[in-house]
Amino acid sequence: MDNKVGEYLVRLARRSVEHFFETGKVLEEDPPYDEVKERMGAFTTIKKTSGELRGCIGYPLPLKPLYRAVIETALLAAFDDPRFPPLREEELDGVLFEVSVLTVPEEVPREELPHGIVIGRDGLIVEGYGRNGLLLPQVAVEEGWDPETFLDHTCLKAGLPPGCWKEEGVKVKRFSSIVFSETVPRGPVVRLL
Repeated sequence: MDNKVGEYLVRLARRSVEHFFETGKVLEEDPPYDEVKERMGAFTTIKKTSGELRGCIGYPLPLKPLYRAVIETALLAAFDDPRFPPLREEELDGVLFEVSVLTVPEEVPREELPHGIVIGRDGLIVEGYGRNGLLLPQVAVEEGWDPETFLDHTCLKAGLPPGCWKEEGVKVKRFSSIVFSETVPRGPVVRLL
């Protein structure tokens, strides 16, 4: 996926939120690139320009065409992330949009844990005891975590205790992502991973 498509996806995320503020409706789009019509997992992350998280929601599995997934996750990240109040229109100039396009998650063989996890390449999903949690690859890089710490924090994200990834009833899945982000609000887009 090249930077031109990545720029389109990040702009689409921002336009989706702006359109909703203007009309109260979900953006309808006829995408200009065939590859964004393929079903892919995607997350939209919204951060304040200071770097603080403002919202992040996504679809880890390829359930929808990529462009639809970006439209929907942008709105969910802006208005429905339970960790934050809904985004206000006056905040738009103070936030950056980031889109992560995901590969299909695959289960990690138990014997590969924790050293088979590559920081900067792998995102993680922990599933067990009726719960699951996901952390994107860039989180471990931003936090400076090693593989074991990354696994422990993914357990915590699932509402499970650290170290639960070692238990037989718990599955660990990994995926990779291509990340595109605004460098300034409504400004240039860069590829991060």
